[in-house]
Amino acid sequence: MALTLTDVKRVAQLARIAIDDTEAHATHAQLSGIFKLIEQMQAVDVSAITPMSHAQDVVQRLRDDKVTETNQREHLQAAAPQVEGGLYLVPKVIE
Repeated sequence: MALTLTDVKRVAQLARIAIDDTEAHATHAQLSGIFKLIEQMQAVDVSAITPMSHAQDVVQRLRDDKVTETNQREHLQAAAPQVEGGLYLVPKVIE
C-alpha cells in the first residue's frame, strides 16, 4: 500500500493530532516501514501450517460434567407468588 504524506496529515487531522511537516515526514517513514514489513509477512507461504489456538501445547484440566446438587425447584418456588409449569409468573411491564 502506498502511503503519501497527505495521507499522514489527513489521518493526524482526523485523530485531532497537531503535526508539523518534520513530524509528518518522520511518521510517514515509520508507517512506510511498517507497511513494508506487513507485505513481507503476507508473502510467506503458510498453507501447510496448522492454525493454533495457543502458542504452547497446553491442555486445561476439566472436571466431569455431572450433576452434583439435588433438584430444589419446588422448594425454591414455594415462596414465589405465582408459578406455572416450573416457571415464575411476573407482571407484564412492557406493552
